[in-house]
Amino acid sequence: MSVSTVAAVLAAWWLLTATQVIPPERFASPDEVWAALRQVALTGYADARLHEHILHSSKLVLMGFAVAIATGVPLGLAMGWSRRIEALANPAFLLIRPIPPLAWIPLAIVWLGLGDAAKVLVIWFAAFVPSVINSYAGVRSLERHVIEAARMLGATRSMMLREVLVPGAMPLIFTGLRLSLQACWTTLVAGELIGAAAGLGRVLAQGALDLFPAMILVGMVFVALAGAVMTWALGLIEQRAMPWRS
Repeated sequence: MSVSTVAAVLAAWWLLTATQVIPPERFASPDEVWAALRQVALTGYADARLHEHILHSSKLVLMGFAVAIATGVPLGLAMGWSRRIEALANPAFLLIRPIPPLAWIPLAIVWLGLGDAAKVLVIWFAAFVPSVINSYAGVRSLERHVIEAARMLGATRSMMLREVLVPGAMPLIFTGLRLSLQACWTTLVAGELIGAAAGLGRVLAQGALDLFPAMILVGMVFVALAGAVMTWALGLIEQRAMPWRS
């Protein structure tokens, strides 16, 4: 989005709210959003200040995302490489795959209570499915003659995994990780709407209870910014992992 586009959107926002074409109780003006930002950043809102909400939400996302990488990527690679493992794991995976991540929230609360562990579980499931699917697809996308050439050159199982399987599947693995990261933030906000000590989702929930549209917009903006920063960081890791694509 260019600077001119951003400026046009901000000008239209200010004009529509200043002339009350959009009622202030429906959509906050820029001045109200700025005041809400100052409030949550300096004095706090929903029992914490802005940086504490951001850090808490980011911590939960990173925990769930890390567990999803550690479990989903190896499972997807194994299913793509071995017909036997695919036959063993795929029926269970196909059974849980259609279940929306948010449907796990009640069960997570029953198992783990209203604390952070339940939210990490739900975030993990949201990120787990895309990471498995894309890792599996990455292995299946490898051309047969590449695998056969590696075998003819005497590649061992560990060499095949390290030098052929993982590098060949890497583009689709990172595609899955980007989708997983997006799913993490979507699920986190929904999870924090239901019982949270802190977090950006808590800001949104409290803003809705207080009929405070300016604070709701602040929460939405910082969810977007936090997600964008993490996606940018993942892009840097992708460039380091696949320098040949740069």
